[in-house]
Amino acid sequence: MSKKLKAYIKIILPISVGVFCIYFSFRNISFTDFTKYFYEINYLWVFVGIFLGALSHISRSYRWKYLIEPLGYKLGFINSVLAVFSAYLINYTIPRAGDIARATMISKYEKIPFDKTLGTIVAERAVDVICILTIIAIGLIFEFQKISDKIISFIEGKQLSTIFIYIAILILTITITYWIIKKSKYQKSISNFFLGIIQGLTVIFKMEKRIAFVLHSIFIWLMYVLMFWATSMAFVELYEVAFYQFMISFTLAALSIMLSNGGIGIYPLAVEESLGWYGIQSTTGLAFGWVSWLSQTMMVVIFGGLSLFILPFINRNKS
Repeated sequence: MSKKLKAYIKIILPISVGVFCIYFSFRNISFTDFTKYFYEINYLWVFVGIFLGALSHISRSYRWKYLIEPLGYKLGFINSVLAVFSAYLINYTIPRAGDIARATMISKYEKIPFDKTLGTIVAERAVDVICILTIIAIGLIFEFQKISDKIISFIEGKQLSTIFIYIAILILTITITYWIIKKSKYQKSISNFFLGIIQGLTVIFKMEKRIAFVLHSIFIWLMYVLMFWATSMAFVELYEVAFYQFMISFTLAALSIMLSNGGIGIYPLAVEESLGWYGIQSTTGLAFGWVSWLSQTMMVVIFGGLSLFILPFINRNKS
């Protein structure tokens, strides 16, 4: 497969996933019932959510310097903020392309080697994985009784032979997946991914200001969750949904972003499906998902666009 074809696939495939999800989510939804929410919701809460999201990005920008400093370099806060917002915008074109662009910008304007900046971003991603797994774990703890009841009812409704077949299929799937990964040309990339997580965690434990780094990490993801919750408060129909239920919906929506450009199409669908578990109507869940996604996208487009314009301007005296 040529590099040009791979590049096209990286762009077209996520967009195709997003378009399909848009079609799938609207197939049984009345467009009139859906659009009425955009006239009835309290937009003050939407702007509160945008503000909390901006705080999380600013905190991420400040946290970055804690990873750069142990390498013997100084990271300017303004350049860091502008690079982070620019990266989020670029991610809407090709997923994860923003990370490369962010490392390149800081390498150019702050005179830090590219491999160093990219390495710190890999370390950041390792922490992000841990944070989102922690949020999932907290949500599952609250939902433990419901999950265990469903598992028990599933087992009770099946014959013993059927259960053994399911277990055999699971073991076979894991074995085949392991074999494919082991024989695949992507084995090195997969190994490097997990190695990067381990190395990133090692750097964090060695840094001088690791407590401040951890506190910023907690703040970043707390703001993400609160941004999601604050936006939900714009909908009267969602007042009765428990906070931990929003946490579960948030994690599914956050994970879905990896599957399409900025989560277009699939983010609202993930929100709709997850809130449907708690009896929220599909139209309400989908409307909330789109308002949440559009508000985040608006923030990224505005601040990211301004950052891309301002960054070279304020660094015009640097080669």
